[in-house]
Amino acid sequence: MNRIEGRSAMVTGGSRGIGFAIAEALLERGCRVFICSRNEDEVRKSVAALKNEPGREIHGAACDVRNYESVSDLLGRAKEIFGGLDILVNNAGVGSRSYVEQTTIEEWNATIETNLTGVFHCCHAAIPLMKDRGGYIINIASLAGKYAHPGSAAYNASKFGLLGFSEALMQEVRYDHIRVSCIMPGSVNTGFGRGGGQDPATTWKLLPGDVAAVVIDLLEMDPRALPSRIELRPSEPKK
Repeated sequence: MNRIEGRSAMVTGGSRGIGFAIAEALLERGCRVFICSRNEDEVRKSVAALKNEPGREIHGAACDVRNYESVSDLLGRAKEIFGGLDILVNNAGVGSRSYVEQTTIEEWNATIETNLTGVFHCCHAAIPLMKDRGGYIINIASLAGKYAHPGSAAYNASKFGLLGFSEALMQEVRYDHIRVSCIMPGSVNTGFGRGGGQDPATTWKLLPGDVAAVVIDLLEMDPRALPSRIELRPSEPKK
């Protein structure tokens, strides 16, 4: 049974990496998809790339999830196009590595506002679109939300906060037939942060498609069951 076909989905940070892989996996299963990121040119190119199969319905727009007005406009466009929203994947995120003493105020704010406040903005705007029809909110967190490391205080704080936010939200909306799950990947082979992507044939890291596969598994699961928190690790990490 395909529980995804014909549904409508919003994927933030969908122009590359994990978000792009999630959008592609949703489209392959007949979902109607809207992607966003801050870079309008990247969105345009990604939408064109995702339209490589006939019959796919894919839309995109630039949006800074740190700005609630921008998010509200984005979800308004999705409502106009889709008539509502069934799936929200909060994937947009930024990374930073510096010790607290060296972390700038701008760097701190950008990390917290994107990785945590941005998720709140998107959920706040999306929940009213889901209440009459049910839905699924999937937040892409990180194992950094459970394990802290020196030099990652801002990123750790944002992801620790996201886990708590997701848990509370799950309990708030479950009786509105809205499910909430939080996926916590370990190291993923993307261009995220300061490191570039590596050859999939040689890297030990997870691939964006591995995270996308978990998203699809969650959406296909019978609604009576809810895996609320999923830890996803490389099978054989570098020693």
